[in-house]
Amino acid sequence: MEPSIVLAATPIGNDGDASPRLKQEIERADVIAAEDTRRFLTLAGRLGVEPSGRILSYYEHNEADRGPYLLELARSQRVLVVTDAGMPSVSDPGYRLVARARGAGVPVTVVPGPSAVLTALATSGLATDRFSFEGFAPRKGGERDRFLGALAGEPRTMVFFESPRRLPETLAAMVEAFGADREACVCRELTKTHEEVVRASLGELAGRFRADVLGEIAIVVAGADPLAADLGAAVEESLALEAAGLRLKDAAAHVAGRVGLRKKEVYEAAIARRG
Repeated sequence: MEPSIVLAATPIGNDGDASPRLKQEIERADVIAAEDTRRFLTLAGRLGVEPSGRILSYYEHNEADRGPYLLELARSQRVLVVTDAGMPSVSDPGYRLVARARGAGVPVTVVPGPSAVLTALATSGLATDRFSFEGFAPRKGGERDRFLGALAGEPRTMVFFESPRRLPETLAAMVEAFGADREACVCRELTKTHEEVVRASLGELAGRFRADVLGEIAIVVAGADPLAADLGAAVEESLALEAAGLRLKDAAAHVAGRVGLRKKEVYEAAIARRG
């Protein structure tokens, strides 16, 4: 077990998905950096493995201070990094540590395993040839609306994470940004006993999930059709030109002429987006 940083995926719900390599690393690592040390010890107990190394907390709010310390330890010890579920560095602490390690010449290896992103994508029935992972939408309404609005023209399938408490308002915001007819899928409690996967239009999903639900949530949204993608990009460019000082009507006319869209269509869509 050579000195290095090891990123290890943990089960996202079903403990049976834990790999033999994960169990081996837990048993042999000199240091284990866990997002939640109590949850990690509970997982280790369920897996029937006993950590022999020192266990440290490593999460969003201590990442800046603890990261350099873990890097220094990894020069002479094997440091295992785990999160509560899934792969470290994907919507969880880890990528800054990897960047530091790569820059310092410290070896980094990965123990592959469960991924909520890929599991949701695969079970959604939506296109998988091209996709983007967008993580959690901003909590504040205005920021969330701008975040989703910028993705309205995205042609790739999009995967989002969301808390069960904010699911209703996020789906409602997606209806406004992407349209009620856009195909999507809400995945709840993936790989667990009460797994639920519901594919429908965003409008139908927003109607179904009007109240808080329980469990971990992933939302998969179909990409925009090519015309919508072109219009979305034209709207964003028009608004950017307006922000730079050009009248919106002139900006829309300029962009529409360049990309082959009707200027009235671009202008009205920009007005709607801005409003």
